[in-house]
Amino acid sequence: MQTVRTVSFPDSQLLADLSPLPEGLKGVVWDLKSDPDEGTLQEIDGVILPYINAGAVLGSLAKVENLKYVQTQSTGYDGVIEATGPAAGVASASGVHAAATAELAVGLILAKLRGIDQAVRDQQHGLWRPERRQSLADRRVLLLGVGGIGHEIARRLEPFEVTVTRVGSVARTDEHGEVHAPAEVTALAATHDILVTVLPLNEQTHQLIGEEVLATLPDGALVVNVGRGPVVDTAALTKEVLSGRLQCALDVVDPEPLPQDHPLWSTPNALITPHVGGNASAFEPRILKLLRRQLEALAAGHAPANLVQRGPF
Repeated sequence: MQTVRTVSFPDSQLLADLSPLPEGLKGVVWDLKSDPDEGTLQEIDGVILPYINAGAVLGSLAKVENLKYVQTQSTGYDGVIEATGPAAGVASASGVHAAATAELAVGLILAKLRGIDQAVRDQQHGLWRPERRQSLADRRVLLLGVGGIGHEIARRLEPFEVTVTRVGSVARTDEHGEVHAPAEVTALAATHDILVTVLPLNEQTHQLIGEEVLATLPDGALVVNVGRGPVVDTAALTKEVLSGRLQCALDVVDPEPLPQDHPLWSTPNALITPHVGGNASAFEPRILKLLRRQLEALAAGHAPANLVQRGPF
């Protein structure tokens, strides 16, 4: 039985890229910033959220009286379930961003350890300042997050001759070995040189990387966040980084973006990229492939993939 019949697209290009839609589905354009054409709101029962700044328009979902399905274009879905309500299904774009985000995570680690960021600053002044830096080889990496992105980060780290310790939502053993529980992070931090978090944001992970965990990391350790900004306590991290004891490489921050006068911008111990982990050339073909599968499932009356809230499916 077909559940969803009219799907809104956040822009006309995305609708055009996915047209023709599967038989039985109608597509309309709604950016969720303004009201759609008269009568359209009553038709819509499925919504594809925009990729960029989706959180800013989540309040518009309350206008959709017959909402049955919401699709994110991001791996994270913090705030979406709350904005959608319990009756609608919610699906994430899990898998779409895994390769690109894992690439950036490894790139940030290498750039910070090998001083590439400092070399770029020196280049602007014609400075030639060779010095011995840390290698990635032989480092001990504490990886927080064992989902699709975490798995891809671990795979990409393997050839660098590192030791990887993984932390997930619960302690367990999977096909790749031991997974530790979040309660173990503080103890584990003491024996690791690099902490990488790609955790989703929820009540359990909010500021999980706080003062206690950061204080336990060895001197000179590197904190990398390519998941969600609020997983790391920004104030606690800033204190440690400004003191010179820790380094950080951040693709996500809290708040986002950081205020222009925030001290992390100017300290050489920090490397910051503007939340571009998944925003690479791999994104478009992969999101279109996922959305086609999702629309085909809806048209056939089947449950779409990546449901994080089942709703009517």
